[in-house]
Amino acid sequence: MTPAGLTAKRGGPLRGRVRAPGDKSISHRSLILGALAEGTTEIEGLLEGDDVLRTADAMRAFGAEVAQLGDGRWRVVGQGEFKEPSGVVDCGNAGTGVRLIMGAAAGFDLAATFTGDASLRGRPMNRVMKPLREMGALFLGRSGGRLPLTLKGGGLRRIEYRLPEPSAQVKSAVLLAGLHADRGARVIEPEPTRDHTERMLRAFGAVVQVHEVAGGRQIELPGGQRLAGTRIRVPGDPSSAAFPLVAAIVTPGSEVTVEGVLLNPLRIGLFDTLKEMGADLVIENVRDEGGEPVGDVTARHSALRGVDVPPARAPSMIDEYPILAVAAAFADGPTHMRGIGEMRVKESDRIALMAAGLSACGIGVEEEPEGLIVVGSARGNHPAAGGARVVTHGDHRIAMSHLVMGFAAEGAISVDEPGMIATSFPGFVEMMRGLGGDLG
Repeated sequence: MTPAGLTAKRGGPLRGRVRAPGDKSISHRSLILGALAEGTTEIEGLLEGDDVLRTADAMRAFGAEVAQLGDGRWRVVGQGEFKEPSGVVDCGNAGTGVRLIMGAAAGFDLAATFTGDASLRGRPMNRVMKPLREMGALFLGRSGGRLPLTLKGGGLRRIEYRLPEPSAQVKSAVLLAGLHADRGARVIEPEPTRDHTERMLRAFGAVVQVHEVAGGRQIELPGGQRLAGTRIRVPGDPSSAAFPLVAAIVTPGSEVTVEGVLLNPLRIGLFDTLKEMGADLVIENVRDEGGEPVGDVTARHSALRGVDVPPARAPSMIDEYPILAVAAAFADGPTHMRGIGEMRVKESDRIALMAAGLSACGIGVEEEPEGLIVVGSARGNHPAAGGARVVTHGDHRIAMSHLVMGFAAEGAISVDEPGMIATSFPGFVEMMRGLGGDLG
């Protein structure tokens, strides 16, 4: 892999058994909650991508002892509080990391300045800053709530906050701040979002109450709670597993199994959608690991049909729409993806970039303000034209999605800035080559 680009070409079938890297969402949270806790937290299977390593560095800056013990094995020794960092906290490209850390840090009497790479500095933080301000935190930063910005925490008061739109990051930031707010916090979400923070808070000894109420789901976190170090086993990331699985589905003759995949019901919307499209997708060996359901997922080459993806499913698969769009490119008929405006404020405007990339590869695409329509081949599973060089704007999921498309397209597909793939999926290139993918 070189900074200049990476190219995927059509070749033989993809076959084999692999294990997805550790779930990024759970990896971030295990480090942050370990640093907030009193005592030692042992972590297995931590994703060692750039984003998570930035969070590890940030936890050191806030006073925790963080050490790597081996491949995926980490130890965090927390003091039950955050201390004021001596320098600027650079979160790199980690949007989840910086938003959750802001929430955790807001509960303490300290000042902290956050920054990130060019992509993260362009992403809005207002949605997290708004409830934290209502709790009593102070912020000073660039216009539009963009990094760099400085947080002054401490003296937080209780909040009852209804999320304006589904966001696990905002919910989590409020809950983490609520740990050290007077009388805690209550969050009401109109649609369920990934609940790793609630589950993991309980693993660290906190009381978290979740109720279904009229108009949404209510999460209650009583204040004054202290966390205790624990053991965490991080399951495989379903967002990362999606790439080899979809590659198998669209590449003739392929069969790929990804072991140990997180099957949290609020994270597997893509699997549900692929099955509705006709994908041969089988889940076996389902078990519980660390309070989360996991299993082994096998995908085989399949003839797909276009579907209308329910907008209500978006929170359970918001990171998987780019790779779903690739699957849709090989389907029979159009696939409608709506209610996905959140994609415009990710590492990039993912709606616009997927529309541009697929169009360059000969796929019919219609872009909407909060949606995307991908028109698959009328004959179903006919190879896409490909033959394009795709501009990714440094977005790892845009890069990986188009490379997956290259394994089944008629012409090779290249992406720029492939180094960014390591932010979420270190080992992607080696894994896909090991399955038989022509990638170089």
